[in-house]
Amino acid sequence: MPSITQAKILIMATDGFEQSELEVPKAKLAQAGAQVTVAAPKSRRTPDSIRGWDETDWGRPVTVDADLESIDPGAYDALVLPGGQINPDKLRLEPKALEILRSFLSSGKVVAAICHAPWLLVEVGAAKGRKMTSFASIKTDVINAGAEWHDLPVVTDKGIVTSRNPGDLDAFSAKIIEEVQEGRHGRAAA
Repeated sequence: MPSITQAKILIMATDGFEQSELEVPKAKLAQAGAQVTVAAPKSRRTPDSIRGWDETDWGRPVTVDADLESIDPGAYDALVLPGGQINPDKLRLEPKALEILRSFLSSGKVVAAICHAPWLLVEVGAAKGRKMTSFASIKTDVINAGAEWHDLPVVTDKGIVTSRNPGDLDAFSAKIIEEVQEGRHGRAAA
């Protein structure tokens, strides 16, 4: 993929995503010229939107562009996984979410996960042998899954981009753009 302006980015989330971890990358990717689609499982609370978690309480709704169940991973160049405690925990119980994630990984496309979202990478076996970061409270989970954990704002390993928390969003978003412009990263183990 030579340019972010030609890229199609999928953000996969459900109710309980960390507000800024969806909104900031979505805005920055769109400002860079990418086409961004927010997809959520039909099991969400309302038909047209998902609701974020904003620090200590429910946040604002974000419009859902597509049901997760109708997503063709082949139509997208990168996958962004916002964190929050609730969102990735719910998504790892959704077979279609895991299927989509595995498809991105096996095709070598960019996968970006922030905060608690590396739980999804752990769930599909993609942490083993990789350099990663995450929110500090799941550090042990990531290490136990076989990753080499680093306390850095952004860690990239063969097209998988991970970040720690909302304070890293500028670096996270910039690295997603950079990785998308580099193109596929070979077949990734998942």
